[in-house]
Amino acid sequence: MQELNFPKFEYRFKSTENKVSIFDVIRKKFIILQPEEWVRQHCIHFLINVKNFPKSLINVEKELNINGLKKRYDIVVFNSDGTIHLIVECKSYTISINQDTFDQIARYNLALNANYLMVTNGLNHYYCQMDMEAEHYNFLKDIPNYTKT
Repeated sequence: MQELNFPKFEYRFKSTENKVSIFDVIRKKFIILQPEEWVRQHCIHFLINVKNFPKSLINVEKELNINGLKKRYDIVVFNSDGTIHLIVECKSYTISINQDTFDQIARYNLALNANYLMVTNGLNHYYCQMDMEAEHYNFLKDIPNYTKT
């Protein structure tokens, strides 16, 4: 797999029927390793080990309904009160991040109302803070570390 622009982490692989899987510490199971999953796992470990978010506040690959359409988000980080702190959209390292990617996460945020957005392909990371009143996002150099509320 491609080297990514994230800190290194300890991962577990297993191989079955000529398919390699990586262990997801949030879902507590092995997931078939594809480029987007490689990015997602690095991002999960970044959030836990660098940004200090508790595993218990992180949710991965869940379905949501947007205007009657079923969509799946990559990573959501909750606040301790159950509101959503951060939505992360992960793309494969082979995919360039463009306006369509931001439009996708913005549509998700219409349903989720997160304070922060992160878009990554593992090589480039973009962070935004939502301004709900003005209905736009402000780009940041980084997302804040977890602080207990």
